[in-house]
Amino acid sequence: MPRATRASRLSGLLASVLLLAVTAVGCGSSNSDSTSSGSDTSGSNSKASADAFPVTIAHKFGSTTIKSEPKRIVTVGLTDQDAVLALGKVPVGTTEWLGGYKGAIGPWAKDKLGSSPAPTVLKDTGTGPQVEKIAALKPDLILAVYSGLTKAQYQSLSQFAPVVAQPKAYNDYGVPWQQQTEEIGKAMGKADEAKTLVSGVEAKFAAAKKANPAFAGTSAVVATPYEGVFVYGSQDPRSRLLSDLGFSLPKDLDKVIGDTFGANISKERYDLLDQKVAVWIVPDTTTAVTKLHSDKIYGDLNVVKQGREVFVKESSDYGNAVSLSTVLSIPYVLDRMVPQLAAAVDGKTSTKVEQPAS
Repeated sequence: MPRATRASRLSGLLASVLLLAVTAVGCGSSNSDSTSSGSDTSGSNSKASADAFPVTIAHKFGSTTIKSEPKRIVTVGLTDQDAVLALGKVPVGTTEWLGGYKGAIGPWAKDKLGSSPAPTVLKDTGTGPQVEKIAALKPDLILAVYSGLTKAQYQSLSQFAPVVAQPKAYNDYGVPWQQQTEEIGKAMGKADEAKTLVSGVEAKFAAAKKANPAFAGTSAVVATPYEGVFVYGSQDPRSRLLSDLGFSLPKDLDKVIGDTFGANISKERYDLLDQKVAVWIVPDTTTAVTKLHSDKIYGDLNVVKQGREVFVKESSDYGNAVSLSTVLSIPYVLDRMVPQLAAAVDGKTSTKVEQPAS
């Protein structure tokens, strides 16, 4: 399967957020990668707590009760599969966002498959989940935690399986990885194990902050050159990576972008980019960077002149891991991003921010 382009991926995600009135009509598209036999692919370490069920989970559209341990999980949330895998089960179906990975499972999570077949890959190009294809997988739990599910789509999916939708406390596609992992853990009857996983990753953040005290309170922003300049807000997982490392986001960031995970900004607001660190998700780390720097307004900012930019190739495994920001992908990201951020904030303009070796 060819890797999706940056524009198509972001366009699809933007469409999913904006098309809140779209229902599940016409979801029987033939664009699935049927790599799974459709059998129960529960992991070998998947036994839930004996007293975990029934469990009721609140979400944007009310609440959902799961009566018994799920055996056949389909993930509609674009990154939910990593939490399921981390908790010892292999979904029978996943939803593609990034492209290029069998079963929609990245290299940071591949070892969690074990001997199980890869999940069937479903599509969501902005028109909602493929309801008919999901139904054909006979799920007993549908997870849509990191999603922009509409009420109509939720109701449609709920006709044949319990659905855990996105939490109402956050923007669509805005749930923190910690809550995502714990919500999915509850749904799977593995709440304690989920908390342990979260604590383990949070310990990695703590270690990175301790080793790099210069991160504390240093201003930072994440952006991508999509249709001009697209800046990610405080509720986007990419921005949360920086916040969790101790960086501070621009004070009026969310006021500028509104109630979304991010937005394009005008050149009059390029001041948002002039932070102590600017992390760019770019198509490539050569021509895309040259194009950015050729913009006179951006090129004249101190963040450029003082060499305080971090560039991440968006279609690389590293870039994909940054975009997912899950309990499994974050350790992979920290190994690569922390050295880049440390070089960017060391106070020496001569220090080059190197690209990771892999």
